[in-house]
Amino acid sequence: MYAHAPLRPRHTALVIVDLQNDFVHPDGAYARGGKENADIAALPLRVRPVADALRAKGGWVVSTHFTLVPGKGGEPFISPHLKAMRPFLRKGDFAPGSWGHQLVDELQPADLSIEKVAYSAFYMTRLEWVLRKAAIDTLLFCGIVTNGGVASTVRDAHIRDFPATVLADGCAAFSRETHERAIGDLSTVARVMNCAEAVDWIETS
Repeated sequence: MYAHAPLRPRHTALVIVDLQNDFVHPDGAYARGGKENADIAALPLRVRPVADALRAKGGWVVSTHFTLVPGKGGEPFISPHLKAMRPFLRKGDFAPGSWGHQLVDELQPADLSIEKVAYSAFYMTRLEWVLRKAAIDTLLFCGIVTNGGVASTVRDAHIRDFPATVLADGCAAFSRETHERAIGDLSTVARVMNCAEAVDWIETS
Protein backbone atom coordinates (compact mmCIF):
# COMPACT_ATOMS: atom_id res chain seq x y z
CA MET A 1 0.00 0.00 0.00
CA TYR A 2 2.89 2.35 0.63
CA ALA A 3 3.84 2.41 -3.04
CA HIS A 4 0.69 4.45 -3.68
CA ALA A 5 0.91 6.79 -0.68
CA PRO A 6 1.38 10.52 -1.39
CA LEU A 7 4.94 11.60 -2.07
CA ARG A 8 6.44 15.02 -2.82
CA PRO A 9 9.56 14.18 -4.82
CA ARG A 10 11.09 17.67 -4.58
CA HIS A 11 11.02 17.35 -0.80
CA THR A 12 12.31 13.77 -0.78
CA ALA A 13 15.85 12.43 -0.61
CA LEU A 14 17.32 9.04 -1.32
CA VAL A 15 19.90 8.58 1.43
CA ILE A 16 22.63 6.26 0.20
CA VAL A 17 24.40 4.96 3.28
CA ASP A 18 28.11 4.25 2.78
CA LEU A 19 28.12 2.77 -0.72
CA GLN A 20 31.74 3.82 -1.06
CA ASN A 21 34.56 2.37 -3.11
CA ASP A 22 36.47 1.18 -0.05
CA PHE A 23 33.45 -0.86 1.05
CA VAL A 24 32.10 -2.06 -2.30
CA HIS A 25 34.63 -1.91 -5.14
CA PRO A 26 36.81 -4.98 -5.81
CA ASP A 27 39.88 -2.73 -5.46
CA GLY A 28 38.67 -1.21 -2.18
CA ALA A 29 39.86 -1.68 1.39
CA TYR A 30 37.28 -4.31 2.33
CA ALA A 31 38.03 -6.48 -0.70
CA ARG A 32 41.72 -6.23 0.13
CA GLY A 33 40.88 -7.45 3.63
CA GLY A 34 38.87 -10.41 2.34
CA LYS A 35 35.46 -8.91 3.18
CA GLU A 36 33.84 -9.01 -0.25
CA ASN A 37 30.12 -9.81 -0.22
CA ALA A 38 27.94 -10.55 -3.25
CA ASP A 39 24.77 -9.06 -1.73
CA ILE A 40 26.56 -5.78 -1.01
CA ALA A 41 28.25 -5.71 -4.42
CA ALA A 42 24.85 -6.00 -6.13
CA LEU A 43 23.39 -2.92 -4.45
CA PRO A 44 24.59 -0.04 -6.67
CA LEU A 45 22.90 -1.30 -9.84
CA ARG A 46 19.77 -2.27 -7.90
CA VAL A 47 19.48 1.17 -6.32
CA ARG A 48 20.35 3.20 -9.41
CA PRO A 49 16.83 3.18 -10.92
CA VAL A 50 15.50 4.69 -7.68
CA ALA A 51 18.11 7.44 -7.77
CA ASP A 52 17.41 8.12 -11.45
CA ALA A 53 13.65 8.26 -10.92
CA LEU A 54 13.99 10.67 -8.01
CA ARG A 55 16.43 12.90 -9.89
CA ALA A 56 14.02 13.05 -12.84
CA LYS A 57 11.29 14.30 -10.51
CA GLY A 58 13.46 17.00 -8.96
CA GLY A 59 14.29 15.06 -5.80
CA TRP A 60 17.57 14.76 -3.99
CA VAL A 61 20.33 12.16 -3.71
CA VAL A 62 22.29 12.27 -0.46
CA SER A 63 25.34 10.09 0.11
CA THR A 64 26.89 9.38 3.49
CA HIS A 65 30.56 8.55 3.72
CA PHE A 66 32.14 6.60 6.52
CA THR A 67 35.37 8.42 7.29
CA LEU A 68 38.64 7.51 8.98
CA VAL A 69 39.91 10.94 9.94
CA PRO A 70 43.68 11.20 9.45
CA GLY A 71 45.79 12.45 12.33
CA LYS A 72 49.50 13.25 12.43
CA GLY A 73 51.38 11.72 9.56
CA GLY A 74 48.08 10.69 7.99
CA GLU A 75 47.56 7.83 10.42
CA PRO A 76 43.80 7.39 10.86
CA PHE A 77 41.89 7.54 14.10
CA ILE A 78 40.22 4.12 14.35
CA SER A 79 37.85 3.20 17.18
CA PRO A 80 39.10 0.19 19.17
CA HIS A 81 36.04 -1.95 18.36
CA LEU A 82 36.50 -1.30 14.64
CA LYS A 83 40.21 -2.02 14.77
CA ALA A 84 39.44 -5.36 16.45
CA MET A 85 36.86 -6.29 13.81
CA ARG A 86 38.76 -4.95 10.79
CA PRO A 87 42.50 -5.19 11.51
CA PHE A 88 43.27 -4.76 7.79
CA LEU A 89 42.30 -1.07 7.83
CA ARG A 90 45.33 1.13 7.23
CA LYS A 91 46.55 4.61 6.40
CA GLY A 92 44.67 6.03 3.42
CA ASP A 93 41.54 3.89 3.78
CA PHE A 94 38.30 5.89 3.91
CA ALA A 95 40.37 9.09 3.94
CA PRO A 96 38.53 12.31 3.03
CA GLY A 97 39.00 13.16 -0.64
CA SER A 98 40.40 9.75 -1.54
CA TRP A 99 39.05 7.42 -4.21
CA GLY A 100 38.08 4.88 -1.57
CA HIS A 101 36.05 7.45 0.32
CA GLN A 102 33.95 8.34 -2.72
CA LEU A 103 30.46 7.18 -3.64
CA VAL A 104 30.65 4.36 -6.20
CA ASP A 105 30.56 5.52 -9.81
CA GLU A 106 27.24 3.84 -10.57
CA LEU A 107 25.38 6.17 -8.19
CA GLN A 108 27.15 9.46 -8.77
CA PRO A 109 26.61 12.32 -8.59
CA ALA A 110 25.15 12.97 -5.16
CA ASP A 111 23.52 16.32 -4.53
CA LEU A 112 24.71 16.35 -0.92
CA SER A 113 27.53 14.39 0.69
CA ILE A 114 27.98 13.85 4.41
CA GLU A 115 31.13 12.63 6.15
CA LYS A 116 30.43 10.52 9.22
CA VAL A 117 32.59 8.89 11.87
CA ALA A 118 30.08 6.51 13.49
CA TYR A 119 27.15 4.32 12.46
CA SER A 120 24.55 7.09 12.35
CA ALA A 121 24.91 9.75 9.68
CA PHE A 122 23.25 12.19 12.09
CA TYR A 123 25.89 11.77 14.82
CA MET A 124 28.13 14.87 14.97
CA THR A 125 27.44 15.76 11.30
CA ARG A 126 25.65 18.49 9.37
CA LEU A 127 23.08 16.08 7.91
CA GLU A 128 20.02 17.40 9.71
CA TRP A 129 21.03 20.99 8.98
CA VAL A 130 21.36 20.46 5.21
CA LEU A 131 18.13 18.45 5.02
CA ARG A 132 16.23 21.30 6.67
CA LYS A 133 17.92 23.93 4.46
CA ALA A 134 17.02 21.95 1.34
CA ALA A 135 13.39 21.60 2.53
CA ILE A 136 13.74 17.82 2.50
CA ASP A 137 11.18 16.23 4.78
CA THR A 138 10.92 12.64 3.55
CA LEU A 139 13.75 10.10 3.36
CA LEU A 140 14.26 6.87 1.45
CA PHE A 141 17.12 4.73 2.74
CA CYS A 142 19.44 2.25 1.07
CA GLY A 143 23.00 1.08 1.60
CA ILE A 144 25.11 -0.77 4.12
CA VAL A 145 25.07 -2.39 6.48
CA THR A 146 21.42 -2.91 7.27
CA ASN A 147 22.01 -3.56 10.96
CA GLY A 148 24.66 -0.84 11.33
CA GLY A 149 24.80 2.43 9.41
CA VAL A 150 21.35 2.02 7.88
CA ALA A 151 19.57 1.05 11.09
CA SER A 152 21.23 3.73 13.20
CA THR A 153 20.54 6.49 10.68
CA VAL A 154 16.92 5.42 10.15
CA ARG A 155 16.27 5.42 13.88
CA ASP A 156 17.84 8.83 14.26
CA ALA A 157 15.69 10.11 11.39
CA HIS A 158 12.63 8.73 13.16
CA ILE A 159 13.31 10.57 16.40
CA ARG A 160 13.80 13.77 14.37
CA ASP A 161 10.34 13.33 12.78
CA PHE A 162 11.55 12.59 9.24
CA PRO A 163 9.17 10.07 7.62
CA ALA A 164 11.45 7.25 6.53
CA THR A 165 11.19 4.39 4.07
CA VAL A 166 13.71 1.56 3.95
CA LEU A 167 14.35 -0.13 0.60
CA ALA A 168 14.66 -3.72 1.76
CA ASP A 169 16.40 -5.02 -1.37
CA GLY A 170 18.46 -1.81 -1.56
CA CYS A 171 20.24 -2.66 1.68
CA ALA A 172 22.49 -5.54 2.68
CA ALA A 173 24.55 -6.90 5.55
CA PHE A 174 27.34 -9.44 5.74
CA SER A 175 24.77 -12.17 6.35
CA ARG A 176 21.25 -12.44 4.96
CA GLU A 177 19.90 -13.54 8.32
CA THR A 178 21.26 -10.37 9.93
CA HIS A 179 19.80 -8.28 7.11
CA GLU A 180 16.35 -9.82 7.40
CA ARG A 181 16.32 -9.43 11.17
CA ALA A 182 17.31 -5.77 10.86
CA ILE A 183 14.61 -5.08 8.27
CA GLY A 184 12.03 -6.60 10.59
CA ASP A 185 13.22 -4.39 13.43
CA LEU A 186 13.19 -1.26 11.26
CA SER A 187 9.62 -1.90 10.16
CA THR A 188 8.55 -0.64 13.59
CA VAL A 189 9.86 2.87 12.83
CA ALA A 190 9.84 3.07 9.02
CA ARG A 191 7.98 1.96 5.94
CA VAL A 192 9.55 -0.94 4.08
CA MET A 193 9.33 -1.52 0.32
CA ASN A 194 11.53 -2.80 -2.46
CA CYS A 195 13.32 -0.75 -5.09
CA ALA A 196 10.85 -1.49 -7.88
CA GLU A 197 7.97 -0.33 -5.68
CA ALA A 198 9.89 2.83 -4.84
CA VAL A 199 10.43 3.64 -8.54
CA ASP A 200 6.69 3.23 -9.15
CA TRP A 201 5.90 5.37 -6.10
CA ILE A 202 8.17 8.17 -7.33
CA GLU A 203 7.06 8.04 -10.97
CA THR A 204 3.35 8.14 -10.12
CA SER A 205 3.67 11.01 -7.62
